[in-house]
Amino acid sequence: MFLMSEGGAAIPVIDPVGADGVFSLLWLVIALPLAGAALLLLGGRRTDAWGHWLGTLTAVGSFALSVVLFVSMLGRDEGERQVVQHLYDWMRVGDLTVSIDLLLDPLSVLFLLLITGVGSLIHVYSIGYMEHDPRRRRFFAYLNLFVAAMLMLVLSENYLGLFLGWEGVGLASYLLIGFWQHKPSAAAAAKKAFVVNRVGDIGLSLGIALFFVTFGSTSFSVISANASGAGEGVLTALGLLLLLAACGKSAQVPLQSWLLDAMEGPTPVSALIHAATMVTAGVYLVVRSNFVFELAPHAQTAVIVVATVTLLWGAVIGCAKDDIKKALAGSTMSQIGYMMLAAGLGVYGYAFAIFHLITHGFFKANMFLGAGSVMHGMDDEVDMRRYGGLRKLMPVTFLTFAMGYLAIIGFPLFSGFWSKDKIIETALVESPIAGAAALIGAGVTGFYMTRLMLMTFFGEKRWKDGTHPHESPSVMTGPLVALAALSVLGGLLLLGHWIVDWLAPVVGTIPEHEPPVPAIVITAAILVAVGLGVAVAWVLFGKRAVPVDAPQDVSFATRAARADLYGDTINETLVINPGRRAAVGLTRGDRSLVDALFTGGAGVTAALGGQLRKVQNGFVRSYALSVLGGVILVVAALLVVNL
Repeated sequence: MFLMSEGGAAIPVIDPVGADGVFSLLWLVIALPLAGAALLLLGGRRTDAWGHWLGTLTAVGSFALSVVLFVSMLGRDEGERQVVQHLYDWMRVGDLTVSIDLLLDPLSVLFLLLITGVGSLIHVYSIGYMEHDPRRRRFFAYLNLFVAAMLMLVLSENYLGLFLGWEGVGLASYLLIGFWQHKPSAAAAAKKAFVVNRVGDIGLSLGIALFFVTFGSTSFSVISANASGAGEGVLTALGLLLLLAACGKSAQVPLQSWLLDAMEGPTPVSALIHAATMVTAGVYLVVRSNFVFELAPHAQTAVIVVATVTLLWGAVIGCAKDDIKKALAGSTMSQIGYMMLAAGLGVYGYAFAIFHLITHGFFKANMFLGAGSVMHGMDDEVDMRRYGGLRKLMPVTFLTFAMGYLAIIGFPLFSGFWSKDKIIETALVESPIAGAAALIGAGVTGFYMTRLMLMTFFGEKRWKDGTHPHESPSVMTGPLVALAALSVLGGLLLLGHWIVDWLAPVVGTIPEHEPPVPAIVITAAILVAVGLGVAVAWVLFGKRAVPVDAPQDVSFATRAARADLYGDTINETLVINPGRRAAVGLTRGDRSLVDALFTGGAGVTAALGGQLRKVQNGFVRSYALSVLGGVILVVAALLVVNL
């Protein structure tokens, strides 16, 4: 279902330096931003004056090439839309040969467009946002590295190559989240993201090892062709290991704690992580591995459970955050939960997971960059209690942000209306409990996003004296306009079921199924839920004055949401503290047992030597007596033997 046609036809393999049309240039999609990162990092200060332009041009060049590849693939027949480009053999170990092969198919080409397209807009925006940062050139180098690593992740034809990009994304995120390392909070957030993601990486590492043990290969094509021959227990284990990996990268419960702290990085980093790169990697992994999950129903159920918990978890957190970026981060956690829920629904939901991933990339990049524009005009203030009435002073930022707001709450005809509603509709049919939770999540989304809009752009001004809000320069507002347009028009991908049919060769064709109630009724229920959320937010934050200082006499639910539902406390109680105690116990055991075993013999030898040393007293008569005694013993022994 993934790479092989029903007739078992082989995928065409092209020469990376041959004359096989535009597809021979596939490797350049990764090479351009990777070369940009290398030049900017190795060139040093000599590239400071123009490094930001080079970084942006390499991203734009990669996007232009991705568009050409996409258009070329559109002109091919469905059976010819899967092309593998062999670059070189990476390693040979026994019977295992791992090649650096790039796969271009309907799934990966959509990710190419998203990563390079949104990534390019973020690069352009960063030219203005990071204008006064003395390390701007290094920042663009890290952005290029991030884009290149994510491209490697989605273009690899095997799990080991995917892992190479996977770890590259982890490294780049560490460098960018902690870019302002002079701030202790930023340095701590970078380390937290790195460590939490290593937990998920253990799952992917073990999964790759199990793939090789089971199938003798890490290639998608080999595994997909032979997956049905593996036992359900093995496939379930593989699915759970891949889910663990996805939880780390996509900030799903229980590995979600790093995501909100990651807001300590520059705002363009937040936009890149949340819209086009890191958090989408887990969704891609699950969808790409559909040939595993389709044969492992228990693993699919686990995906649904994790996703359902996460979409509500993130939504609740978003309701109580006063930091505009952290409110959006909670939203991302929730929206990725929707995508994972769709992926857990199997063939019924894979295409809708990718559809929502793409539309979310548009409107979430729009809103994060919009938040950065607000911060730019408010002297880097992030507390929404210090905003208010900014719509008149920042009209472009307000209007573009409003397009993202309407898209994420699912306002009719905006992109989120088409993508998220399809997930809820499918979930209500295939998993009613999860569907009901998703419906509740839609209402909560309407609440926290309306709260954010009202606290930021409406009401009376609440900013500090000396603050002079102003609109951002055109180099920043230009990408906002482009992303706002995509937030409105992204739903066109569903026109004529285009995206569903486009992805069918990769994820399968959606079987015919009738919802228990007409689709229009489900849509109406979703709109009612969203409307209730918006209305409650209007009553609490639109008709009432927003307090400048956070009230202390709040409910337990509000305190819990402000504390990220005690995710860090749970981790410390269940993992960190027991791990610390276990480490202390092992250290003591090492000292008392292992060290005693190896040092005990040395101690006995030292004690014996101390006693023998007493014989060495320095008197000649004592030595003569010892010699005489020895002679007598030797003679006596000889006499006994001769007798």
